[in-house]
Amino acid sequence: MKNTLPLFILTFMLFTLVYGQSEQPSILVRPYLQDASPNSIKIMWQTSSGEESIVEWGTTQKLGKKTRGKAFDVNFTDSRIHEVQIENLKRFTTYFYRVRTGKTVSDIFQFKTPPFASDNQSFNMLAMSDIQKDHLNPDKFSEIVNEGILPYIKTEYGKKLPDNLALVLVPGDLVENGTKYEQWKDDFFAPAQKLFSEVPVYPVLGNHEKNSAYYFKYFSLPKNGTPAYAEHWWYKDYGNTRIIGLNSNEGYREIEQQYTWLKEVLAEAAKAPDIDFVFAQLHHPHKSELWIPGEEESTGKVIKLLEDFTTKTGKPSIHFFGHTHGYSRGQSKDHKHLWVNVASAGGAIDNWGEFEGRDYDEFTVTQDEYGFVMVEVDATEGRPKFTLKRISRGNEHISRSNEKTDEITVYAKSQKPETPEAISPKGGNIAFTGTTLKAGNFASSFEGAYHAATHWQIATKADFSDLVLDNWKQSENWYYRENRQEGDDLTDEPSKRLKPDSTYFWRVRYRDQHLNWSDWSNTLTFKTNTP
Repeated sequence: MKNTLPLFILTFMLFTLVYGQSEQPSILVRPYLQDASPNSIKIMWQTSSGEESIVEWGTTQKLGKKTRGKAFDVNFTDSRIHEVQIENLKRFTTYFYRVRTGKTVSDIFQFKTPPFASDNQSFNMLAMSDIQKDHLNPDKFSEIVNEGILPYIKTEYGKKLPDNLALVLVPGDLVENGTKYEQWKDDFFAPAQKLFSEVPVYPVLGNHEKNSAYYFKYFSLPKNGTPAYAEHWWYKDYGNTRIIGLNSNEGYREIEQQYTWLKEVLAEAAKAPDIDFVFAQLHHPHKSELWIPGEEESTGKVIKLLEDFTTKTGKPSIHFFGHTHGYSRGQSKDHKHLWVNVASAGGAIDNWGEFEGRDYDEFTVTQDEYGFVMVEVDATEGRPKFTLKRISRGNEHISRSNEKTDEITVYAKSQKPETPEAISPKGGNIAFTGTTLKAGNFASSFEGAYHAATHWQIATKADFSDLVLDNWKQSENWYYRENRQEGDDLTDEPSKRLKPDSTYFWRVRYRDQHLNWSDWSNTLTFKTNTP
């Protein structure tokens, strides 16, 4: 008699054969990196099901080590987000890893841990914002990443992505509607999977996230902000640079604890001898040349704190922002502080003339184009600096393929230009209807320095406490696709109408392209004539 298996066992085996494979979890969001430090990193991914959260890792592709983490619900289904923190890593070291949930295993990726500030290691970082899908141009973010960022990094710096890009900043508007689950997977993570699997990403909330719970589930940011507002604001040190994330959205920009916390974080950075630069990111602009309705007054409070920090410590700073869909780069008048709009990496461009705009003194260049911003931080001991570059992808009217359209280098240590000479007017009988201030040529002992800005003042008192003219001009002012400063050598400036039979005092100072101001010139006095 032949041996036979019971019917229920055969049925179970058949069921397992037919349906077992489909019950294996699938990877919905490929692994991405969070919250890297010299000795640790967090790795996250999403699967269709399964609680097991394992990262296999090592210094070679053989891996060899294993770390377990946690899984949690994302949208009240079987789908799970997984988070594993690997610890006891070596600083500034390349590691390989893959993730595992049940029998589902990812490809092998790699990452590089940050250095200590004392290592004086240089690095590159990237900033881009307003990634949300434009339904008339739905693949733009994918193009920015896969035809823009990744080829640019490979061409400019080298083949291995983690060796040549340390982190990615995103100052808001990651998706079109943060309350829609599918947008996170399909519109944000999927187009950038090759980037985020090997380079940590650090976002802040924009208005399009709508303060959604999905944002806080998908990201595991530094939890060093005000305890009641975990991950709404935070900071991360990478090498010699402190990076600060802030929340400029309604309901949070009014919270005084955020500004108190920021003051404390800046005070710590001021005392830290190894921190040379502070870069902050938040979503809303204080001023916008392309879209005035998008401006937010509270961002001015952040700028003031950063300016005061920079002037007190001599450590240059930047605030990155978005909201307006275009690129702008400006600088504070009296401080080594940059204002940089890093949009748009996906959202529809705010074209010139489409909305109410204004030509602000602070901005040197504004472009209604797609693109991203690279910051090359040179941590060379004794001469740290950073170079910021705008890499443009053009717009529907202008074709650009990773074209550099703006660049500025700022040094941690100032080297002043030579004090300019005030030449004329001086003496009496100067026309009260207006005169022209004239100063000498720009000079600097710093190699390659050139004349980038001039600041003119006329006052009725010798201490310049009663200004009647306070004009600040840049060597370039790209507004509405034209340079409004073309032909201005910055050595003369017309005054406005003055009072007759009155005594005036005037002076001038020069700035180089690295944001270094000279001392004020000699003060000259003149007297206007009578009608």
